[in-house]
Amino acid sequence: MKNRRIAVLMGGPSSEREISLKSGNCVLNALKEAKLNATAFDVNRELPDRLIKNKINLVFIALHGKPGEDGTIQGMLDILNIPYTGSGVLASALSMNKIASKRLFQIAEIPTPEFRVINKNKPHFNPSQSLPVVIKPSTEGSTIGISIVRKEDEFKKALETAFHYDNDVICEKYIDGKEITVGILEEKALPIIEIIPKSGFYDFNAKYKKKSTDFVVPAKLKKEKIDQIKQIALKAHKIIGCYGMSRADMKLDSKLNPYVLEINTIPGLTETSLLPKAAQAAGISFMELCLRLLNLAIKKHEK
Repeated sequence: MKNRRIAVLMGGPSSEREISLKSGNCVLNALKEAKLNATAFDVNRELPDRLIKNKINLVFIALHGKPGEDGTIQGMLDILNIPYTGSGVLASALSMNKIASKRLFQIAEIPTPEFRVINKNKPHFNPSQSLPVVIKPSTEGSTIGISIVRKEDEFKKALETAFHYDNDVICEKYIDGKEITVGILEEKALPIIEIIPKSGFYDFNAKYKKKSTDFVVPAKLKKEKIDQIKQIALKAHKIIGCYGMSRADMKLDSKLNPYVLEINTIPGLTETSLLPKAAQAAGISFMELCLRLLNLAIKKHEK
């Protein structure tokens, strides 16, 4: 990699721009510390020309949300024949669309909370049948636009919030229990992390505001349960077609039955983000994590 000209793609126009900039700069610093020729690229319409002009021949994608996590950037890089970190076009698109990924989970018999799809032009639904529910946009991340509806009079506002981001909204059964996440690296599950938000809800503030959430790494579960959860996370990773890395966000109900909420193909990549935190628990430093992902990108491209 010493002879590679590496672009770290970050920022972009998505609602997760600020988080992406933090991820990208952490990755950039790690690569520079490793004495690699890495440069930050804030993504805009001129990106293809800039990559060509700078003779970039390896890309680390640190984008969150659209167009970096939905397959768009991946497709562009495929056309330019530039290797890049993470999953390809199809897996990126499937994981970004929660409706598509949840339907795949159902086909593969991967446990996921019951859900309905509500379209903006046909928002007819009786919420009193199954409260509490979680309302969320189909194609957003970082819990943007998400609400927990516990009372019927909260339903309309929750829909309006979600419809601000997407025309299709998921109305999902709320699983009351432990929140966990499982990182996947090189087709292996990393130590499970239990997430304990002090507010009781792991929303945007709980994710990114300091000292607002506690983490237990590794999660305190029996070995049989740990093995079961890891197998489910790895199965979800594979059914979507992810490559290199992913993170499965899950809930455990009162009987510790696991449910997959979603798969993230480009999880947060700051040194305190969940995937790096899990990697660290497995003895993998942040720099080593970044280097492994770049090596996987090269191997995939060579194949």
